[in-house]
Amino acid sequence: MPRPKSKPELLELSQKNFDKLNSYVDSFSPEEQQAEFPEGTMNRNIRDVLAHLHHWHLMVLDWYQVGMQGDKPDIPAKGYTWRTVPELNRKIREKYKDIALSEVREKLNQSHTEMQQVIEGHSNEELFEKKRYKWTGSTSLGAYFISATSSHYDWAYKLIRKGKK
Repeated sequence: MPRPKSKPELLELSQKNFDKLNSYVDSFSPEEQQAEFPEGTMNRNIRDVLAHLHHWHLMVLDWYQVGMQGDKPDIPAKGYTWRTVPELNRKIREKYKDIALSEVREKLNQSHTEMQQVIEGHSNEELFEKKRYKWTGSTSLGAYFISATSSHYDWAYKLIRKGKK
C-alpha cells in the first residue's frame, strides 16, 4: 500500500504493518528473539528495534500534546536536532538495554494503541491538511503519525529481517 493519504488508509496501514512486524518477531524462537544482530547495526537486537519504535511513539505523543496546547514542542527532543538524531537514537538504545524484550513489547503495544487512538480522534482534514497546526510547520499532522507508525514499522521489519539473515 502506498503512503497513506487519508485517515482510514493511515489507520489500516499502521495496524497492518504493526501486525506484520509482531508476527515476524513471533516467528522466531525465544532464543532467536534474544540473539544479537551481526556487527554493523546500531540497534543490536530485536529488543533494541522495538524499544526504538516505542520511544519514538512517546516522543511524537509528547510533541502532539505540547503542540496542541499551543506551545512549541522540542522536536526531535530537547538538546537534539535532526542532524543529531543518531546520538539521540544511541541514547534511546542505552535507556532500554536492560529491559526485557517482553516488557518492551508490552510498552510498544501500549504506545501503538495510544497512537492509533490519537489518529482516530481526528478528522481526515485535521490529519492531512498541511500547515493546519502551527507546531507541525509546513507539513501535516498525519505526516508525523505516518513517520512514527506505518513507515517506522516497515523500517523495523526490514531492519530485523536484515539482522536475521
